Amino acid sequence: MSSASGGTQKPMLQVSSGDVAKIARAAFVGTALEWYDYFLFGTAAALVFNRLFFSQENATAALLASLATFGVGFAARPIGAFFFGILGDRIGRRPTLLITIVAIGVATGVIGVLPTYASVGLMAPVFLVILRLLQGLAVGGEWGGATTIAIEHAPPQKRARYAALVQVGSPVGTLLSSGAFALVVLLPPESFDSWGWRLPFLAAFPMLLIALWIRLKVEESPVFHQLLEMDETEKVPALQVFRKAFGRLVVAICAALLGVGGFYVMNTFVVSYATNTLGVDRQVVVNATLVAAVVQIIVILLFGRVAEKIGPGRVTLIGGIATAAAAFPLFWLIDSGSAWAITLAVASGIGLLTITYAVTGALLTELFPASLRYSGVSLGYQIAGALSGFLPFIATWLIGLSDVPTSLPGVIILIVISLLTALGGFIGERLRLTDKVVVSDDR
Repeated sequence: MSSASGGTQKPMLQVSSGDVAKIARAAFVGTALEWYDYFLFGTAAALVFNRLFFSQENATAALLASLATFGVGFAARPIGAFFFGILGDRIGRRPTLLITIVAIGVATGVIGVLPTYASVGLMAPVFLVILRLLQGLAVGGEWGGATTIAIEHAPPQKRARYAALVQVGSPVGTLLSSGAFALVVLLPPESFDSWGWRLPFLAAFPMLLIALWIRLKVEESPVFHQLLEMDETEKVPALQVFRKAFGRLVVAICAALLGVGGFYVMNTFVVSYATNTLGVDRQVVVNATLVAAVVQIIVILLFGRVAEKIGPGRVTLIGGIATAAAAFPLFWLIDSGSAWAITLAVASGIGLLTITYAVTGALLTELFPASLRYSGVSLGYQIAGALSGFLPFIATWLIGLSDVPTSLPGVIILIVISLLTALGGFIGERLRLTDKVVVSDDR
């Protein structure tokens, strides 16, 4: 495994607790908008796009095409991580984050005015894929940058809680996107298909203005200022991650896998499976994701503090094992078709996998030196996203191969990624503790 410790650096510039909180809030707001936009697409892919943007000659093929379009955004994320990682480690965290937030907000808003298949035929899914690609590129650089700038402002002993605050943007984004859809699905079906589904996407424009206004007030990372003063920036940092810290990158990918991929198994796949295979009313499943988002916020805040006591790697190990153990019971509940059982399963499943997600930022930022941090964190997280983005598609495809519909593909996928994440947490904690012994001034 490649060795790349935090690197010997001058003591980090002191930042007031008020400034740290302001930075964390700005990172949170931007991340909330990012995930609102991204999760909105996931919900629409399961409920809307398959009917309005693809040919309905074969309903299963249309659903698969819709979920594949959803997965395309994940494929673009590592490319965005590579590109924006270079910018973030070369020109600064702050300006890069301004670019990413504008790109994802605009791409999402424009989806709200796209013509459908009935209007322009095959150009409808083409436009949709292009905008999904732009979303994916922007998200590729957003999360890693927001986490990096928040942690680089924070005192060493409180990094996990500030990293967790950034992660709260994910369930808040889920609440906003699921809440928006929960409202518009109350419309008559013809109104929903005609214009109702567009409203949540158009809402991205005013939300972008608010997020941009808050983020413009953010100061550049003091760690990045030090890198400039010491002339320690890399020319192409993303390439150096593969050359100098490839082993750590693999650990980062594994550690992030459940928080990203597990969520889409328990959210996007379950929404599609319950509504299209089990015939459950879509309102029931959307409401379940709302409950799960509230649970997620509580778990993130709680385990962000726990990580400060026992370490983010140990928390990741615990969360991965717990989720793997619960996989079969969760899908037994879902297969019952009962509204309360589905709600319990989705909330419990997302709550368990969120144990790992709560500390992903804290763990990943500890794995890479400051000169490679934006790139390393972004690549690790987004490659995990690319590997797991097609999981709803794969699970749905496997179900289609069986004469008798079964949730077994979803169960197996959830167990595999849970155990990989547990392994990543175990190795990541060992690396983190080793670095703390070798390098003390950056901790």
